[in-house]
Amino acid sequence: MPSAPSARGVPRRVAAAVTVVLLAAGGPTATALTTPVAAAATPVADTPVRVNQVGYLPDGPKRATVVSSATAPLAWQLRDASGAVAASGSTTVHGADQASGQSTHLVDFSAYTGRGTDYTLVVDGRASHPFDISASLYDGLRADSMSFFYQQRSGIAIDAALAGGSAYARPAGHLGVAPNKGDTSVPCQTGVCDYRVDARGGWYDAGDQGKYVVNGGIATWELVNSFERARRSGGDAALGDSTLKVPERGNGVPDVLDEARWELDFLLRMQVPAGRPMAGTAFHKLHDDKWTALPTRPELDDAQREVHKPSTAATLNLAAVAAQAARVYAPYDAAFAARSLEVARRAWAAAKANPSLLAPATDNTGGGAYEDADVSDEFYWAAAELLATTGESQYREAVTSSPHHTRPVDGFWWGGTATLGRITLATVPGVALPAEDVSRLRGGLIAAADGHLATMAAQGYAVPLAATAYVWGSNSSVANNAMLLGVAHELTGQQRYRAGALESLDYLLGRNALDLSYVTGYGERHSENQHHRFWAHQNDASAPHPPAGSFAGGPNAGLEDPVAKEKLTGCAPAACYVDDIGSYSTNEVAINWNASLAWLAAFAAERRSTPAVPAVQVAPSAVTVPEGGSTSVGVRLSAAPAQNVTVTVARSAGDQDLSAAATLVFTPADWATAQQVPVSAAQDADALAGSATFTVGGPGVQGATFTATEADDDVPSGAPCSVVYRIDSAWSNGFTATVTLKNTGTTAISGWNLGWTFPGDQRVGSAWNATVSQSGGAVTARDAGWNGTLAPGGSASLGFQATYSGTNPAPALFTVNGAACA
Repeated sequence: MPSAPSARGVPRRVAAAVTVVLLAAGGPTATALTTPVAAAATPVADTPVRVNQVGYLPDGPKRATVVSSATAPLAWQLRDASGAVAASGSTTVHGADQASGQSTHLVDFSAYTGRGTDYTLVVDGRASHPFDISASLYDGLRADSMSFFYQQRSGIAIDAALAGGSAYARPAGHLGVAPNKGDTSVPCQTGVCDYRVDARGGWYDAGDQGKYVVNGGIATWELVNSFERARRSGGDAALGDSTLKVPERGNGVPDVLDEARWELDFLLRMQVPAGRPMAGTAFHKLHDDKWTALPTRPELDDAQREVHKPSTAATLNLAAVAAQAARVYAPYDAAFAARSLEVARRAWAAAKANPSLLAPATDNTGGGAYEDADVSDEFYWAAAELLATTGESQYREAVTSSPHHTRPVDGFWWGGTATLGRITLATVPGVALPAEDVSRLRGGLIAAADGHLATMAAQGYAVPLAATAYVWGSNSSVANNAMLLGVAHELTGQQRYRAGALESLDYLLGRNALDLSYVTGYGERHSENQHHRFWAHQNDASAPHPPAGSFAGGPNAGLEDPVAKEKLTGCAPAACYVDDIGSYSTNEVAINWNASLAWLAAFAAERRSTPAVPAVQVAPSAVTVPEGGSTSVGVRLSAAPAQNVTVTVARSAGDQDLSAAATLVFTPADWATAQQVPVSAAQDADALAGSATFTVGGPGVQGATFTATEADDDVPSGAPCSVVYRIDSAWSNGFTATVTLKNTGTTAISGWNLGWTFPGDQRVGSAWNATVSQSGGAVTARDAGWNGTLAPGGSASLGFQATYSGTNPAPALFTVNGAACA
């Protein structure tokens, strides 16, 4: 959540002495609990030897922290399950660690690459918790961190077989069944609207059962972006269909996208419909009209649900994630992708028309305010997603004119989303920005990642978080910064960024000041009493603990709830955490926090063998070049090279009138953006359409070839026809055109085959008044029978609809029955 003092900016109040009042994340409950709440003590570390309690990857960093005031190095031993010494060495004295207030030593056993279970690290006679070293270490966390979202679903019964047992099963919540008063037909707050909204579905936001567009936006983006990143890396099969326990498994759609779709459908429903005031904007949130007691099962909530007034921030969140969905879901559900893009366009236009609909901090009864006084970052993010999806100039202008486009990369959270846009622009292939802009964005992301590595190197626990940044949701900040390290690894291929991301997981899973894993079910000592209205075992023994994979908010030096104030006064920043259901400011769960964890777990779980030799990719692989003119092909690599590589382009065979020669350099940080290579055809006097083959390759890459064909414009005398080619309408990736053929000869044409070659990547989808076929760029249109005879001076017209990307140049030459037309 925030890198700000409060997650939702809501005033807090201390409970009365005679009762315990538990607060939802960001607001007070309306009902004081009369059921006694079991006390949860401040965690006491079991051992001074702090490790990732889940374990380490064989090919990853393996480091630990030892709490010790010794001023000289200490001997350490890595012992396997039998107690045998597998590796040994001496600690490095680090000394005082500001965030934890502890004196520390560091252990590095990364050189050990063995595999096994129940290793321990022994230092000065004290042993760590047991841990594993395995390539499959994070497979379970990848699945369980995603299962959290299924179990947070609103509007669907949670199946015991999918949720991990009968304790987690429950009927559908907020589906219009009494005692629920939502969410299939929800009224607005007084004065907001005079109609009801179908706002079913989506995820419950956190420990409360509200649903917020701004927090749903970033959470959804992170899940979908995780799939986008995995698809680029070749690891998307691990997030594919039937990899998660979701009801939709087996439908041919990657399960991570199925889960995100549950929230996307809700977000789309929150758009103000056409014909209503502020049409196209998005309602800010939906929740109860009062704070409900804890525990309250979703299906037993009897409070009135209300939709709150639209906000510019919510509208831009909708525009951003809908544009992203249009791009990513297109191969699986074209209709949904098209609808998402239409929603995104309407939301963008509505935000432009209503740029100052700011959610007030005072709207905090029954749910968090999620206020945001500066939406310039949301405008940048939304424009970036729309540009990446459409390539349209209006969105490019919005991106390049934004002050965020040239500012240093900052941290991201639900109230600060500019870096989400930067990540998209830097990583989505073919984004329609100047190469220097893309290069600068990538450099900014890499510089920010370098900053995180420097922060980690100066600490005793290697956390990508400054000692002053332990605020509400600090664990989410750690995970988000680790995501940025993962992005830097994708951009550069450099292992130090991957190592930084993995060490961030070490912190979250036990290598920290409290010797505690913040992820339920992972590690010997883990959080299990997070603030939640259903998973409330500490409060009610009949309720379950949070399920495995639930991610606690983490240390918060602000101590912003009564339990934290009582139990944690005087704590060091990194120790300001208590595993108590009442400590909502340190121990709540939230969808945006778990989304960061899921992204990071999927990144860590990817199997990484020796990097493959990058392959040269040329698009298009066949081009037509007008005689005396030129066109271009794009050349890029399939993956980051280990070091700079030089690729040359040269003709290997064919017509010498065709030429293309270039020397291209690709680096580990700049390999995914296509470099344009001009291909030209010399003017000659013959009427022959020659062709040539070109090779593209060099040391350290797998080469490729492309072909070029000359569109000869030397028309033989007495050409019997003329052709007029007219584009009737065009949009971002498609157009319609009419082609009119006229017989300019002195005899009738009985049956005609009209031919041309597209100079770009145009593809005909449908046609009328002719039968049209296409092979590569070459198109043949055969008469429809009834229009096959053309008397001298007669003409016939045909039309077609086609797609394209980039430019849409007209064909240079047409033939009829093999003869060139004027």
